[in-house]
Amino acid sequence: LIPLFLIIGSGGIGAALYVMRLAVFNPDVCWDKKNNPEPWNKLAPSDQYKFYSVNVDYSKLKKDRPDF
Repeated sequence: LIPLFLIIGSGGIGAALYVMRLAVFNPDVCWDKKNNPEPWNKLAPSDQYKFYSVNVDYSKLKKDRPDF
């Protein structure tokens, strides 16, 4: 039973760490509505906010949206 508990425990810890990463680094989550009510508007095109991106070089992206 020890390997079962280790596998289930590591899966639970991994899921908790991923949810914590989403809560801290995702631009859709706003913890401070007074100073920064819309944090997604301050992202540059070169900011990588996805966990894993396939074949995308974020340093070469250009801005294609207006400033608000």
